Amino acid sequence: MDTKRPTKLEFAVQMTCESCAVAVRAALESKPGVKTVSVDLGKEEVMVESALTSAEVQALIESTGRRAVLKGIGGSERDLGAAVAMMAGVGAVQGVVRFLQLSEDRCLVDGTIDGLEPGPHGLHVHTLGDLTQDCLSCGEHFNPFGRQHGGPGNSERHVGDLGNVVAGTDGRASFRLEDSQLKVWDVIGRSLVVDGGEDDLGKGGNPLSKQTGNSGARLACGIIARSAGLFQNSKQICACDGVTLWEERDRPIAGKGRSKTGTETPAANL
Repeated sequence: MDTKRPTKLEFAVQMTCESCAVAVRAALESKPGVKTVSVDLGKEEVMVESALTSAEVQALIESTGRRAVLKGIGGSERDLGAAVAMMAGVGAVQGVVRFLQLSEDRCLVDGTIDGLEPGPHGLHVHTLGDLTQDCLSCGEHFNPFGRQHGGPGNSERHVGDLGNVVAGTDGRASFRLEDSQLKVWDVIGRSLVVDGGEDDLGKGGNPLSKQTGNSGARLACGIIARSAGLFQNSKQICACDGVTLWEERDRPIAGKGRSKTGTETPAANL
């Protein structure tokens, strides 16, 4: 997997004066992994071309004291599709994972999941976008070719096998990876699941190794829904419930409290 290819990130940023724009630009331009920065004070928008995760870029912007919301993500080629999974589950586990089709044979997976136990956790696309029984109703790993479970770098693997993400001592796993088998158009409407333990990538010798990677219980999941690409999300007020983009920013990432009804808000593809 190649984690160095830059992508373009479009942020809405609360900026009210020229000094705000200068501070944001300075926070980004000095960092390794950031290729280009464009700041539009009038539109309160920042475009960043970077090999960093979207969460890392957002943290750099917000280190200046300005709030930021990711509005779109894109690659260097034509728009081939983007998707997002807003994940919620056991206890405080929640996160947002985005998918961007960089080319016909490369899919970027960029995400942040909080509330995990420190260490590696299996990450997989599952067949069903069904959360009626929480993560238990998501079905098995997405495996259209009937192969055995494996690692993301193996030819013998489920298409949905994305390996492990690693949570730090703060319980956060922030990751950015590229996959050669995953296609955005194949996974929209399915689900993404993070597990409680490490995926052995089919090499553990356990009876479950060649089926699931023996990575334990499903901790959190989310339906993979179509998301905005660059310049496709112009909203300032959510049509679903009338709140502003910044009120939306202050809500939980996923799960209870995400919307006024206590459910996830499809319009919040930010």
